[in-house]
Amino acid sequence: MVNFVEGGVPVLSGRRYRLSLTVDQAALCEEFGNVCRAVWNTGLDQRRQYRRRGGWMNFAPQCAELAEAKREHDWLKAAPSHILQQALRDLDGACRRHGTFKVRWRSKAHWSPSFRFPDAKQIQVERLSRKWGRVKLPKLGWVRFRWSRQLGGVVRSATVSRKGARWFVSFLVDDEQDAPAVHAMPDTAVGIDRGVRVAATTSAGDFHDRPFVTGGEKTRYLRLQQRLARQKKGSANRRKTIAAMNRITGRVTDRRADFCAYLANRITSRNALVVLEDLKTRTMSKSASGTIAEPGRRVAQKRGLNRAILDKGWHKLELALTSAARSTGTRVVKVNPAYTSQTCNRCRVVDANSRKSQAEFVCTACEHTAHADVNAALNILGAGQALSACGDLGTSRSAKQEPVSRATGRNLS
Repeated sequence: MVNFVEGGVPVLSGRRYRLSLTVDQAALCEEFGNVCRAVWNTGLDQRRQYRRRGGWMNFAPQCAELAEAKREHDWLKAAPSHILQQALRDLDGACRRHGTFKVRWRSKAHWSPSFRFPDAKQIQVERLSRKWGRVKLPKLGWVRFRWSRQLGGVVRSATVSRKGARWFVSFLVDDEQDAPAVHAMPDTAVGIDRGVRVAATTSAGDFHDRPFVTGGEKTRYLRLQQRLARQKKGSANRRKTIAAMNRITGRVTDRRADFCAYLANRITSRNALVVLEDLKTRTMSKSASGTIAEPGRRVAQKRGLNRAILDKGWHKLELALTSAARSTGTRVVKVNPAYTSQTCNRCRVVDANSRKSQAEFVCTACEHTAHADVNAALNILGAGQALSACGDLGTSRSAKQEPVSRATGRNLS
């Protein structure tokens, strides 16, 4: 799969700021989030019932029914109509992308409140001082936020969301800048191998990694988990414990997002072609516990691998690269991951025995020695360059580009 942006296409950018809400405004935001969650779940249930009967329910009729429901139920009138319609529009897009029965419910316990104001005419933004600004939103009025960076364009929409105990506003901004048709360095390319020991290794031999959680945070989180297990569900102390756990996980998530955004910016600004393995992170990190009738095998080992994959943020890095590539004209290519870690980059012979350890690669045919992750990144780069050269946007490659098996001497497909 090749992901690129044509020249002349406007690029919309996101700007995120921390809100400073009053007590009444925070209560309204909670109420808006709960109403949007109820509209999402009701709309999803309706769609599933229609699908079970062989029918379809789409965005337009659901909007019409929502307007009728608002006349009958006062609690629906508490939230602005636009954010409720936007919730239905987001549900429609999710059902089209993933299928009606694969879209998830929004649980009160596991979903953070979020709602979007799509009408730019109802949004006003003003700067109050060097550190503070304010935005006027329907039914919320003027809301102060921390002015941590310039808007840099015209606001198209605003999304209010909560993360932990803090509220944020995200503006979608049109900065009137088009995506470049050609990268500033058109002849540059890099392959990236994502791993569980090192988050990202490039074909140039660069290793990018950082710890996202400290030892003290691990110990503190473990103690909070033990305390949570002893507390009664629904109690005030349990809510305090969950809030303390969320503060720790929030810091870890912020560090991971910062690492991925910084790395993506550096890589896309320096390379016109970025090649990744087409990894299905969600499938790779599924539990192996199985069922009571058919229990899984090596569950503990698989659990540790799943945690390592999710901790390194493979999917988040892929999203960050795709997002940053829009501003630089970089092409992001995903290739078949088969045999990239077992293939010798020099002689193209495939042999699992060449991978001596996690970091050591010694080819059994030509005795070429390299770091295993760097060798894999070079194979990924070569596959991506071949894919771009032949114009094949599928996952398969021609026979001449396939690596050769050590055991059979035949091409692998």
